[in-house]
Amino acid sequence: MQCTVSWTGASGANSKMGFLAETGSGHALMMDGAPDAAKPENGGMNLAPRPMELLLAGTGGCTAYDVVLILKRGRHDVRGCSVKLSSERAEVDPKIFTKIHMQFTVTGKGISTSAIERAIAMSHDKYCSASIMLGKMAEITTGFDYTEV
Repeated sequence: MQCTVSWTGASGANSKMGFLAETGSGHALMMDGAPDAAKPENGGMNLAPRPMELLLAGTGGCTAYDVVLILKRGRHDVRGCSVKLSSERAEVDPKIFTKIHMQFTVTGKGISTSAIERAIAMSHDKYCSASIMLGKMAEITTGFDYTEV
């Protein structure tokens, strides 16, 4: 897996903190920093997600992917899955994630709550590389809501 990240504000005295990421799979996305009122020259322009937001989003995508795949492989009639991630970060550098809560919302037909619990547990214990990696430093908790359709 490869990715190239390039600073987009490298020209001029008013350079900002935007970055372009180009992935090995041929996709591109922007990142930006938050504006810094105290030192505007060090801040971003708030034009794209922060890098740590993307780390959190990638973790959510990784685990939601797993949950859907596990439920589908179990021949469950899953119709929807989303996960809302809430996090806390350390107050001093490095401002790592210290706590992450993942609240899943699953919709489907005839799915038992035990099947959903199992899918979430399997993702976090075995399959989701991102959450397993972050779990080495942060306390990760999960919950879910199920809606029968």
